[in-house]
Amino acid sequence: MDILHFKDLERLKRTGNFSQAAALGNLSQPAFSRRIKALEAWVGATLIDRTHQPVTLTIAGEQMLEAGLQALSRIEQERSQILEALSLPDKYVVTFGAQHSIGWRFYPAWLQELEDAYGPVLSRLRADDFPNCMRDLQNGDVDFVIAYVGANTPQHRMVESIKIGEDQLVPVCKPNADGSPLFDFDTPGVRMPFLRFGDAAPIGTHLEPLFQRHRISDCLRTVYENSMAGALRIRARSGDGVAWLPKSLVLPDLESGILVRTGKPDWLVDLSIRMFRNKERSNRVTRSIWTFLEVRQSVSLVKEG
Repeated sequence: MDILHFKDLERLKRTGNFSQAAALGNLSQPAFSRRIKALEAWVGATLIDRTHQPVTLTIAGEQMLEAGLQALSRIEQERSQILEALSLPDKYVVTFGAQHSIGWRFYPAWLQELEDAYGPVLSRLRADDFPNCMRDLQNGDVDFVIAYVGANTPQHRMVESIKIGEDQLVPVCKPNADGSPLFDFDTPGVRMPFLRFGDAAPIGTHLEPLFQRHRISDCLRTVYENSMAGALRIRARSGDGVAWLPKSLVLPDLESGILVRTGKPDWLVDLSIRMFRNKERSNRVTRSIWTFLEVRQSVSLVKEG
């Protein structure tokens, strides 16, 4: 018995007409009728009530159709998983997309910590601006995207995320010879040169609530802008102005004294770092990593509670 005959039965139930059901299956009406009769012979019961039009399924027909479609669904699911496994190389390379500022320091440390807990992961990193990273995720060009998230972060259809870390934006500048900030906001009547994130870098939008709350914009004049935190860091180290940069990025500079904190102690912006995936584009390897992170997050939340 050809198990695909159950699809013929489903088409007949849907149309109530042998000719229409045959056309849906790209079959002639006589050939389609023979397939239905073969299924009835195999079951040993009448599956179609042919006494009136449109035709309907008998109770036995409804019962066999439900069982047959369930079996087909399970078989097709297993077949899909087998083909997927065969299509993957023995060592699948996971591609991460990340904002430039995350790729500098957070990503390498996070990946090492992941491998210590999960196991070795063959991976590559594609650093780019956030909109480009999310475009690549939607297109299936990267498996995951790691990015800073705030209230203004745009939502993307078919994308889900999980928190994997935290960071802060801190105001920094080059120090004077005595270690004090070269640009001190306590200096009256002076607008501080500002090294600004460009419009292509959504990380800059996280600063707006802070600037509005403390009227910081009135104290700043933009002298340079760039979407890459690394570029702003270089200009800050050269003494060109003040920049709010990820603490994970500038921590070595703060510890060595190349950069110093400036502004008020509470002029900080807390950031959440989340990993995104396109749930419509995943495979055995990426699903395993995602499940591991979900379980670890759940355990962490239980401990915190």
